[in-house]
Amino acid sequence: MSEKETKAISDSHSVRGSIFVGKVISAKAPKTVTIERKTTQYIRKFERYKKSKSKISAHIPEGMEIKEGDVVKIGETRKISKTKSFVVLEIVKKGEQ
Repeated sequence: MSEKETKAISDSHSVRGSIFVGKVISAKAPKTVTIERKTTQYIRKFERYKKSKSKISAHIPEGMEIKEGDVVKIGETRKISKTKSFVVLEIVKKGEQ
């Protein structure tokens, strides 16, 4: 990702807070993708790990082509709509299609 593209994203939506990496599971809505984030948490009482996943809606900036299966980096920003408070920063890995 070039400096120009990064600057354009940060100018329109300032990234503050959490930055996550996740897989795109839906890219049907215009300018929006749904990302699945998988995490593991250690439970001390049972000495086991608990798997969990969450769905996050993120905004796609102009000029980005994102498809289902891509792995992307998203950053927290101001509320863009009722469900969107994240913006896609970059594509980490293209999906298999």
